[in-house]
Amino acid sequence: MKASAPGKIILFGEHAVVYGRPALAAPVPQVRAQVDVSESARAGIWIDAPNIGLRAELEALPPDQPLAALTRNLLAAIGKDPHPDLQITITSTIPVAAGMGSGAAVSVALIRALASALAWPLSDEQVSAYAYEIEKLHHGNPSGIDNTVVTYARPVFFVKGQPVQILDVGAPFSVVIGDSGVPAPTRESVSDVRRLWESDKGKWEAVFDEIGDLARKAQAAIEQGVWKTLGTLMDQNQALLTQLTVSSPELDRLVSAARNAGALGAKLSGGGRGGNMIALVEEGAGEKVATALAAAGCPRAIIATIEAWPQLANRPVPATT
Repeated sequence: MKASAPGKIILFGEHAVVYGRPALAAPVPQVRAQVDVSESARAGIWIDAPNIGLRAELEALPPDQPLAALTRNLLAAIGKDPHPDLQITITSTIPVAAGMGSGAAVSVALIRALASALAWPLSDEQVSAYAYEIEKLHHGNPSGIDNTVVTYARPVFFVKGQPVQILDVGAPFSVVIGDSGVPAPTRESVSDVRRLWESDKGKWEAVFDEIGDLARKAQAAIEQGVWKTLGTLMDQNQALLTQLTVSSPELDRLVSAARNAGALGAKLSGGGRGGNMIALVEEGAGEKVATALAAAGCPRAIIATIEAWPQLANRPVPATT
């Protein structure tokens, strides 16, 4: 049985989303994780993930290895004892440690492929909940946005612990996703922001409020298709993320290059201190901005279109708790 899941980008609300403010995120179907689960001639359950150099039998992997933990959790929930002999092959075109939801996409694809192979039907809500548990191993204190947007594969408006809304995209718009070439240490940046917050909660709560306000304004701009306004909001969000110390010289250089090449706005996307940035571009301007990013040291750029889903707009989906 095969299953796949897309990458994702956060449009607005990084870090503040952990503290109860809203965030906007969207799937990036141009990059995907794929999992193939089949019967194995060898005894046991074998996991082959060439992208991360993993090839091992399940029982040989430590309890906190995310793929092993997820597989064991699912088998325990299904109640398969003894376990069947299986071959699990995992491949992905999503950059690792780049803020594009690689871990969540692998988890969602693995959950769906393994559940299908063992004839165990799961709802989207259940898939997201299982993936969220593994996100804790990846990131320590995740907001739940990665597993949510990857599971539902739709742009979302997200507040932690509340029903998620499918984002009403008034008309498609394009972004250029630029890789800084530096791995994004999400767990570290989340922990460092928490230490900042604990050192002066009043100051940083005010910053989180500003970021949350930008996310709500961005929701309205996306619904109305007011792209210049959306670009300005991106620039403002980037300034606040810089205050939170989660930007970096590499990200700053790419953000400046994108703006100078005509992007309507640009900001980092994800945990920061590496990983990706995003630039909002007018129709037909993506290649020009991607070329400018390459000249500024970006090893990889993806031009992605955020699609409209009018028939699903404002539909609530269950929150992750």
